[in-house]
Amino acid sequence: MACAALAVACSTEAVEGPPADGKLARGTWGGDSAGVIVNDTITHVHMGCTYGDIPGRVVLDADGRFTVSGSYLLRAYPVAIGPTMPAQFTGRVSGSTLTITVSVRDTIGNVTVVRGPASVRLGTTPRMANCPICSTPGDRAAAARASMQRSAAPTPSRWYDWFLRW
Repeated sequence: MACAALAVACSTEAVEGPPADGKLARGTWGGDSAGVIVNDTITHVHMGCTYGDIPGRVVLDADGRFTVSGSYLLRAYPVAIGPTMPAQFTGRVSGSTLTITVSVRDTIGNVTVVRGPASVRLGTTPRMANCPICSTPGDRAAAARASMQRSAAPTPSRWYDWFLRW
């Protein structure tokens, strides 16, 4: 029994293939300053105080990898300042862990901005620190209002201090 436990402890994490339907599993994937919410119509990605969307569920290859296009908002919190921009989402699922990177073509600044890589785990609540995360895609306004109600009313100096730290 001890040998079996030692073998498991010393082995690398088993790599599981994609779900039976070959798509990213539905549900909430969470990690430090990152979250992914997946349902049948949209895959919603938060990294820090930014977010983006991929239409539908992400299709995975046989190794659990993907590269898909979507849109991303680089200036999302405390006030969303658009427009959304073209983005490329790349990642890999290994077991219940998703590692994801987003490359955003900032059409205003004429640069490519990379967010990640970030690791998130299926069934884990995202830990977003100062930035609220949507509990469901499309619920951004409600999440922002709830965040503001939980904290003391921001003063101009608090906003300025937050902006300098951001």
